[in-house]
Amino acid sequence: MKVEIQPDVRDIAARLGAGVPYALKVLAGQLADDPDMGRPSNLPGILNVTVDGAMFEDCPDLSVGYIHEPDRIEIRFLRAAPSTEPSTDAHDQKQGRDQDQPADPGIAAVTVREVADAWRRITGWLKHNAPDSYAALRAGASPTAIAALEGDLGIRIPVELHVLWLLTSGDDGGNGWGCLPGNRALMTLDAVAAAYRLKMDAQAHEDTFNADRPEDERITVWKATRIPVVALGPADSTSGLYLDAETGYLGRWFRYNEGPGEVLDTLVTYLEEAADMLEAPALATGDKPGLIGGALVWLSSIDPAQEDRWQPWTG
Repeated sequence: MKVEIQPDVRDIAARLGAGVPYALKVLAGQLADDPDMGRPSNLPGILNVTVDGAMFEDCPDLSVGYIHEPDRIEIRFLRAAPSTEPSTDAHDQKQGRDQDQPADPGIAAVTVREVADAWRRITGWLKHNAPDSYAALRAGASPTAIAALEGDLGIRIPVELHVLWLLTSGDDGGNGWGCLPGNRALMTLDAVAAAYRLKMDAQAHEDTFNADRPEDERITVWKATRIPVVALGPADSTSGLYLDAETGYLGRWFRYNEGPGEVLDTLVTYLEEAADMLEAPALATGDKPGLIGGALVWLSSIDPAQEDRWQPWTG
């Protein structure tokens, strides 16, 4: 059985401890012999296995996520496992979550791969061409942190967003610019929770008046299934994009309850299009990537005072 370790996983291993790359190599050999040694995680299609760090010098306990396909294994995620990490066996995951699991695990596994691949393309470009923007990306969130946010919002986090947050928990902005088209930035989990509460409070306020309004005049400024994901900028949360957990589509949100924004696309397609524009800028139509120093800056939202410093990216 062929076992592949993604380059970003190797980078993480090198940062976690001098003994971690060797521990990962040993695990890869074990997986080649026993591909099903992992347990189901809270991500459909992803198996999780833990590594006892005490078996290796300068190595913490590790949590490793991988995909098992008929002819290969791909190690996708790696992080230090906290000593109080909750059990991820099938029984624990089943309790209280049966109604939340996607109907088709096969489709969910494809979504996991698509999000991870699109994000890897974006971060790979940033690492080689815009180091300031790459350095501004936060490390992935822990499954525990995502589960806590899920409980706070009271809705199931869609698998595509769950995967993205495992890869990064937000964008602090390279020199003030987010790395997504329009210089938008992925929101931190705390910012997501704050924006969600703000919008739900706004809808609760409207509902006090909706009770006395005719049905066709009732105002909806927010739905409980909408999860804020992207902000206008790293330091600007007046508007952005949300992911509707019910429909799977993105839409625009506004802090001051302007009319509903248009439906854009799925999160997968949004990330794939951003990656496409970076890799093939000559074909980009929605926006144009460029650089100011070591930061990625998209032309559509550049400060006019900075235009003379902006260098278009031509590939």
